[in-house]
Amino acid sequence: MEKISQLFDNPLFRNIALVFILFVVVYILTRVVNKGVFKVVKDNNSKYRFKKLTNFFGYLVFIIGLLFIFNAKLSGIGTALGVAGAGIAFALQEVIVSVAGYITIHTSNFFKVGDRVKLGGIKGDVIDIGILRTTLMEIGDWVNGDLYNGKMVRVANSFVFKEPVFNYSGDFPFLWDEISVPVKTNSDYEYAQKIFHEILLDEVGEFSNTSQLAWDQMIGKYSLENAKVQPAVSASFDENWITFTLRYVVDYKSRRGTKSILYERILKAIKSSEGRVEVASAAFEITAFPGRTA
Repeated sequence: MEKISQLFDNPLFRNIALVFILFVVVYILTRVVNKGVFKVVKDNNSKYRFKKLTNFFGYLVFIIGLLFIFNAKLSGIGTALGVAGAGIAFALQEVIVSVAGYITIHTSNFFKVGDRVKLGGIKGDVIDIGILRTTLMEIGDWVNGDLYNGKMVRVANSFVFKEPVFNYSGDFPFLWDEISVPVKTNSDYEYAQKIFHEILLDEVGEFSNTSQLAWDQMIGKYSLENAKVQPAVSASFDENWITFTLRYVVDYKSRRGTKSILYERILKAIKSSEGRVEVASAAFEITAFPGRTA
């Protein structure tokens, strides 16, 4: 018993014991709070954000507790931090900026889990936002179109301060897309424009109503012009052919599939037009052949 009493009289042992108790208490409180909230909140996105916020405050409380344990006098905390602050800030500047980026992401409208973004030249869907890094499921690269390539990429949160952040699914989760269809100049261009417009209305017309509501909210929030979200077909021509440009709004995750369906329907419509509309292509007319020598 005397040895145990002497052990507890050791300041270092007491501090280590207090750190262990502090860790257990913070861990248990964090788990209890998360479980209690998860029983009430049903939305997965809200659960995820609250879990991240709770963990962050748990780390913060633990660090503050360490400062109190290892500093007998509160007046010494400022001095200790001032001496170590310069060295820590220089050695961990990337970490500090990443933590600041984490706070900025969760307190602003940069992006959230589930958004499709482009960070540091990497495009993908956000699947996790950590204190130091954001994890993306990458799309593109060697895969054409907006499809996953199987790579998970972790990007430092400090990128929100250093490079532009492209969000494809933020306040306006739609994209404008275009298809160009060249037709011969002797085609019935009025008929072609009519059938192309009908195809657009049939395939992406429903997006127009939904996207119009989202765009109206954007106009009320930002200084934007009242852009046209309805499907439109415009024409231009030169000495070779007439080019019809089909412009439409589509959900950011459906761009590739929608474009494929539109191309199929356009090709079927041209084929069933019985020659009224023909696809144009570059052609060269050879008027003479160079003479041959024996």
